[in-house]
Amino acid sequence: KVINAAKQTGAQAIHPGYGFLSENTEFSAQCKNSGIVFIGPSAEAIQVMGSKRKARLRVWDYNVPVLPGYDGENQDLDILEKAAGEIAYPVLIKAVSGGGRKGMRVVDSANTFKEDLAAVKRESLAAFADNRGILEKFLPDARHIEVQVFADNQGNTVHLFERDCSLQ
Repeated sequence: KVINAAKQTGAQAIHPGYGFLSENTEFSAQCKNSGIVFIGPSAEAIQVMGSKRKARLRVWDYNVPVLPGYDGENQDLDILEKAAGEIAYPVLIKAVSGGGRKGMRVVDSANTFKEDLAAVKRESLAAFADNRGILEKFLPDARHIEVQVFADNQGNTVHLFERDCSLQ
C-alpha cells in the first residue's frame, strides 16, 4: 500500500521512519524495483545486519575488530560448549536474529552453559522464529554505543553523533 500511495502521488522517495519498515528487506527491494528511492540501507545491508552472525563476519572482512566468539553454523551442544571454553568464561550467548536484549544470556561458567543455551534458544525461537545463536566474550563493563551514519549516492556522508544503547 505504501508503494502504491507513493506512485499515485508521484513521490520519488520513501523514508521508512524508525521501526519495522526501516528494517524490512522486502520493502527496501520493492522500492528499488518500483523505481522509488528507499531512504535507508540497501536490502542486502538490511539482510546482513539483521543477522548477528553475518554482521560479525562482514565487519571481520573489513578488518574491524570484533570480540572473540563463535560464529559457526554448527549449533551442536558439544561444539558450542567447546567454543565457549576456548573463548573463556564469562561468555555471552546471543540469538542470531533479533535484538533488544531478547535471546541474550551471560554465562559465567561451564556449569550452567547447557541450561542457559536452552533458555536462549527457547526465547529466540519464540521471539524471532530462529533458535540459532552465536557466542561472544562477555565484557562486564562495556558500553553499547551506536552511531547513525547517513550517506548519499554521491559519496556525501554525515553522522548524527552517538547514542548510548547500553540499557537495551
